[in-house]
This record gives sequence, structure tokens and C-alpha cells, in this order.
Amino acid sequence: MDMSEMNRRAARVLEEWDPFAIGTDLYMTEIEDVVGALHELDDPSDLAKKIQLVYEFSFEKWIPLERCVEISYKLLALKFEAKCII
Repeated sequence: MDMSEMNRRAARVLEEWDPFAIGTDLYMTEIEDVVGALHELDDPSDLAKKIQLVYEFSFEKWIPLERCVEISYKLLALKFEAKCII
């Protein structure tokens, strides 16, 4: 899997997550921000905190960190899969 495929898969994971149950079409900016952070961060806690901040900034609603950690593990699994396949 190359990085563009990883980006597409990560975006799909985030769309399906739909943390506020408002529909997947309303998260495009947040998804782009989180996928960008995924390229920079390798620690699940750091990525989870970033996810929490991104969504809170946009929607002025708080997501429990535990939910963000769950999604961060899924995203990081995609990242490491992309890095490991040559």
C-alpha cells in the first residue's frame, strides 16, 4: 500500500467513525487535518489528543479521549501497514 492509498483508507475509517452521528459528509476538513497529523505522529496518545482537538475546535463538542485513542490505533495500524509493505 502506498501513502495515497493509506490516506484514502484513513479517510474512510474516519468517515465511518462519525463521532457526532451527523453524517459522514460534514467532516471533510477534520478528516484532512487528522490524516495530515497521522503523517507526523506515531504515538497513539499523541494522535488521539490531536484528533480530540481537531474535532472539538470545529464542532465545539468534546469527544472522550478513550474514543479518540480507539480510532488512533486504527489509523496508526494503516500507517504502519503502508510503511512495512515494500
